[in-house]
Amino acid sequence: MVIIGNKFEIKRCIGSGTFGKIYQGVNIRSNEPVAIKMEPLNSEVNSLKHETKIYQYLNGTDGIPSLKWYGSDLNHRYMVINLLKNSLTEILQQNTFLSLKPTFEIGINIIYILRSIHEKGLIHRDIKPDNFLFGYGENNTKIYLIDYGMCKRFTLEQGNHIETKQVSQIIGSLNYCSINTHNLMEQSRRDDLESVAYILIYLSTGNLFWEKITSSQVVKERKEALTSDIKIPGIPDTILTYLKYIRNLEFKETPDYEWIIELFSRNI
Repeated sequence: MVIIGNKFEIKRCIGSGTFGKIYQGVNIRSNEPVAIKMEPLNSEVNSLKHETKIYQYLNGTDGIPSLKWYGSDLNHRYMVINLLKNSLTEILQQNTFLSLKPTFEIGINIIYILRSIHEKGLIHRDIKPDNFLFGYGENNTKIYLIDYGMCKRFTLEQGNHIETKQVSQIIGSLNYCSINTHNLMEQSRRDDLESVAYILIYLSTGNLFWEKITSSQVVKERKEALTSDIKIPGIPDTILTYLKYIRNLEFKETPDYEWIIELFSRNI
């Protein structure tokens, strides 16, 4: 039995990545199930400390998991949040695709979460189906957004918006990142929202027609084709309308979240 923080027992591994591993655990005092993210202490990038600060800053925000504890021992850093269940990826693995009603219900929930994060001056920068999970127990129909290792501020201390610039590499998932990200441009709110369009395409069709391609240039060209004059069969017009709107946003422009929610609501 491994206990951290004097009250969280580490049980079984439920995920892993470049950061380390995620375990299911339990609060031995309250019997509450938790998720425990573990990172080696000698990791070159201390992403878990950064992510913990984001969770602390977003504490109480709807759709954001609650931070339970952060600490370390001689070998690892640990972050404990409430346990969540199936991701959108796992949901789709159980279904060939989703009908428009649940697709846009999910889309509306995602927009509400992103609006809340954006209003706090943050962008997520890794919006993808794996990072949206349903709650556990009585919250099993509620969607939560996780993984804030790439999250950053888009506002400066004076409240001014950051400036656009070139960056050295793609940040986020190749399948879900925006065209601007492919072009190695600094991200802003519009880029989080463009990724949502690709999630909705994935949910409503069951696939992305670039998901097995490893070339960033080819993936970018496939994404660009979505808003060309050539209609791609099977993709709902509402998603294309949304995508065209997002791609026309300026770097510093505040998205019209209410307009987006109304657009999606017409399909429910």
